[in-house]
Amino acid sequence: IDRIGGAERAPSWWRRLYETLAGVDPDRLSGLPVPLASGRTAVGPRQVLLPLADTPADLARLGLKVAHPDAAHPLLEKLGALPATPRAVLTTPQVRAAVAASMDAGEIWYDDEDQGALGADDLADVVLALVREAELEPGDEPWLAALALPDEDGETVPAGELVLPGSPFAEIMHEGELAFCDAGLAERWGEQPLTACGVLATFALVRTTDVVLDPDELEPREGDFAEPDDAGLLDAVDVWCEDVLDQLEQGPVPPVATEIVAVRDLELVDDDAWPQALALLSRPPLRDALTQPVRVLLPDGTTESVRSYTAWWLRGHPVLGGRRPAGLRAAGGDPLLAGLYDEADATGFEDEQVLRALGVRTSVAALLDEPGGAAELLTRLADPDRAVSARQLHALYGELARLDPEQVTLPDELRAVVDGEVRVVDAADALVADAPDLLPLTSGAALLPVAPDRAAELAELLQVGRLSESVEAEVTTAGDEHQVPDAVRALLGPDTPRTYIEHEELLANGVELDWHRTRDGVLHAATLEGVAAGLAWAAGQWPRRFEVAALIEDPSRTEELERDRWFD
Repeated sequence: IDRIGGAERAPSWWRRLYETLAGVDPDRLSGLPVPLASGRTAVGPRQVLLPLADTPADLARLGLKVAHPDAAHPLLEKLGALPATPRAVLTTPQVRAAVAASMDAGEIWYDDEDQGALGADDLADVVLALVREAELEPGDEPWLAALALPDEDGETVPAGELVLPGSPFAEIMHEGELAFCDAGLAERWGEQPLTACGVLATFALVRTTDVVLDPDELEPREGDFAEPDDAGLLDAVDVWCEDVLDQLEQGPVPPVATEIVAVRDLELVDDDAWPQALALLSRPPLRDALTQPVRVLLPDGTTESVRSYTAWWLRGHPVLGGRRPAGLRAAGGDPLLAGLYDEADATGFEDEQVLRALGVRTSVAALLDEPGGAAELLTRLADPDRAVSARQLHALYGELARLDPEQVTLPDELRAVVDGEVRVVDAADALVADAPDLLPLTSGAALLPVAPDRAAELAELLQVGRLSESVEAEVTTAGDEHQVPDAVRALLGPDTPRTYIEHEELLANGVELDWHRTRDGVLHAATLEGVAAGLAWAAGQWPRRFEVAALIEDPSRTEELERDRWFD
């Protein structure tokens, strides 16, 4: 090898030599000369690029060692040379250094007097060509964002600070926030290579793992380009971090977000462009950054899920019809929330998960499934300026009764029905309406309407009394005992009382009643409807009271009513 080191031979001669050396120990060939396309000779194949059919001719101007095409041989690759694929060329230290220095004034790289200097425009063309051939996607090589490119005014700007003209991001960006890429450059190269170099065509994502949730540490890193794992790039991320910490128990060390996926540059959106911006955010891959919660590892080894940064940011800004989405109700959504929330036009956002992430209320179930949702609902129910019907209140309390009491903060005030009018009352004065026979005795009482099978749970949840336990009703009139018809007992089941007391007039506490069931289970009734209601209530079959009344009034309808129950 030493004897041929200074030999001047044609590249094809060297290729024939490599052919004869194919079986030699590679360690003895480490200093094997390699003729380069530039006319020079490299000592040793390492750091030499083997040209391919589409390898650019001017790579030597970047300081790269490219073997002469006539000398290329598989032996060189075995000895450490690399095929000059676009990706391999891009990731060489020389190209990375050239890109990093491309914003410096003057010429970038010098080879020799024959090759001349490579300026910023030439470098951009070389790099963009390599990026296109390598079929890179945005974020594949983040350092490319430092590449100097001309903006709309001809000024040189790092690619990562430019916006692609005519792109979705260009349509939603507030005027003057970022410069546009030169239109001629954009037309010549197209979207793929430019966006792979960091030019924005849509929102960019920040994706990072194991982030210590310390607001003082979430600052942007210094550097020539925006790194895709730099959480400090997110607008007001320190405030988000503080909000997250407020939700978690304090420990000796800060908690850690196992992964943060967040949308960058939300603050650049024009106020009038939020419909288009939200449409972009509702589609993959941005959608997950909005809808997926962040898992936080606590010092004791347990984990908690918290709202994503993107959802948090959007909830706090007027992005939906000029209003903050949190606390609005999707028009046409769950009617049970009507009156409690102002309506928002969410046309075009049929994705309920996206609306929920924004804080737009779509249903009672979704609201109560969210941390703090029950407290929010109870707070709005206690707002006298919010209109709520008794029927609506009945359904809402039924949904609340399903919750674990540990998840609900007891309110000071509740919405109740007082003498048929829905009002806000002190929670201490409220009673769960769990005894229909006692309603005539509740003048002035604050009643919480709820389905019978949820009454006990609601009372426990809100720590209030129950009507059946709070009102004593003493029957003061006499009556006659009657047997319950067998057909009625067959209809209502084994819990049906065998007898009831019929009264000409039924008085309790001086008030006339249709029926009353005492605490020891005796049923008193003064009317046909009262008998039917009392029997149905005692048997736990309240919805069948009208059917029972029909059967008592006309026992011949037994077969007809049995047949109708096929369709229950």
